[in-house]
Order: sequence, then C-alpha cells, then structure tokens
Amino acid sequence: MTPRLRRRALLSGALAGGLLAAGCARTPVGAEAIRIGYQRSGVLLLAKARGRLPERLGRPVQWIEFPSGPPLMEALAAGAVDFGAVGDAPPLFAQAARVAFVYVARQPVTGAGSALLVPPGSAVGSVADLRARRIAFTKATSAHLFTHFALRQAGLRLADVTQVHLSPGDAAAAFRSGQFDAWATWDPYYALAVRDQGARVLLTGEGLPLTNGFYLASRRFAEHAPDRLSALLTALKGEAEWGVAHVDEVSGVVSDATGLPRDIVQAALRRGPFAVAPLDAETMAAQQDAADAFLEIGALPARIDVTEAVWSGWDG
Repeated sequence: MTPRLRRRALLSGALAGGLLAAGCARTPVGAEAIRIGYQRSGVLLLAKARGRLPERLGRPVQWIEFPSGPPLMEALAAGAVDFGAVGDAPPLFAQAARVAFVYVARQPVTGAGSALLVPPGSAVGSVADLRARRIAFTKATSAHLFTHFALRQAGLRLADVTQVHLSPGDAAAAFRSGQFDAWATWDPYYALAVRDQGARVLLTGEGLPLTNGFYLASRRFAEHAPDRLSALLTALKGEAEWGVAHVDEVSGVVSDATGLPRDIVQAALRRGPFAVAPLDAETMAAQQDAADAFLEIGALPARIDVTEAVWSGWDG
C-alpha cells in the first residue's frame, strides 16, 4: 500500500463519520471568514450563541457543527475548517495520518464530564463485570481512551469485551433499546442519558489518568495568520471567563441556541467549567501518554511525537 493510500485508510477508519460540513472546498487563508468547527458543548458553543466574535475579531465567523471530534478532524484535514475544539484522542489519529494541524491551546478537564453508563436495572455492578459484554463508544474519541483506561484499571483489556463503535446520537438511541451493556460517553449525552433514560453511572473519568480537551488549528492557518489566531484565542479566553462568571445566564444562552434543556446545560457546566489556557509541558506529556496508550492497544500504526504538532504562538 502506498503512503497516500495508508493515510487515506487511517483517516477513513479512525476518523470515520464523514465530512458533515457543507461546502468543504479549500478556502484561502486570506478569505474573509474564519471557519470554526464546534460541538454541542464548551466555549465554542457559548461563543457562537453569544455572537460576539465577529465584532471582536473584525471579520465574519462561519460556524460548522460536528457530532464528535473525528469528523471535525477529517474536515480540518480536507481544508474545510480553520479552527476547532476536540478531546484528547482525535488529534492523535489525525497526527498518525499526517494531517497538517497544530495544538494551539488547551481546555483543562476534571474527568467529571465523561462516564461509563449502564442501563437502569443492569446486573453490572463494577467495571470488572463487563468482561465478555458489549460496550459502546465513539471510536477515536476521548470515550475510546476512557474505555481503555477504565478496563485497564479493572484488570481487563479492550480485547476482553465486545466493542460497539457508534456516533453519540446513534449510541443514545441504541442504549435506550438495550443493544449493549455499557456506554462510554460525555456531556451533554451523559447528562441526557441519566435524566431521560435512568442510566446508572458505573465510573467517571475523575479516577482515570489525566486528559485534556484541545483547541486546534490547521497548520496553514497558524503559519499564515498567527496574529489572527492569537486574537481568536484571546477572544475565546474572554468568552470562557464571562461564562464562568455568569453560569446562570450561560445556561439560558446555550439552551436557547441549541434547544438543550437548561438543566442539562447546567449539569455539564458543573462538571466542566469553561477555560482556554496556553499549552504547557504537563499537558503535552499527558497527551503523549495517551498516544502511547493507543499504540499499546494497536489503535495507532506507529509511535507519534505530539510535540511535533505544537504551536506556541499564544501565551494567554
């Protein structure tokens, strides 16, 4: 297999989900709008809902929604977005596939916003009870790594369970109909499953190895428009600080913008406060540990050095 075909295969497998953005043609960096990929949580969702970024940046912003990190990374690889936010796992698969992106800032997480859920009435009492059972998670996302760490802590491996790879939305529906025994996911899907389906929390990420969320940019955007990228990060840091100081107001703003119930937004905010922080050595060391864990379980084809994809042009 040629290098080009290997790269395409890795993107098609690990970053499965397809491009969801409309109009994925590559746009010159000097184009007027900054294209931002976002998910239904976090600082980017708040910034979109508040609508202040165009004024602060002096240019339009095009918002493109994704259900999870892998399709967002695929769009980044295709030149369809300039900037986005994802969990710890999607960038690792993208770097292995030689996608031209860079880490530009971090979203510290406590682990409280991720959970391993079982249906109400399940006989499963601990992670160890999941041996030979079916566990659902979205492949190449933070939930993939969460599942690995949770099983390892219980003396199990991914090979000891049946893996069910589903997008968050599909997994929510399948969880309701009892198609698997446990589901590893994150907010707001976690909060919705507990409230609407009576899901029971078997484990949260608080007792597992440190992970982070990340803000990413295409390498092209970072190299050709560093001042614009720094201004964007500074503006987003301001949005995060506003959100932390106005939690009650945030729940209304985000609920009105997304249709998510206010109590679900509030639950997610309690477990994962907004933040946009500069990258540091500890964060990238934890990310390297995550990459090495994926190599250990055979999910990555070769070892990667995460520091090769770090952009240090913003110090907060």
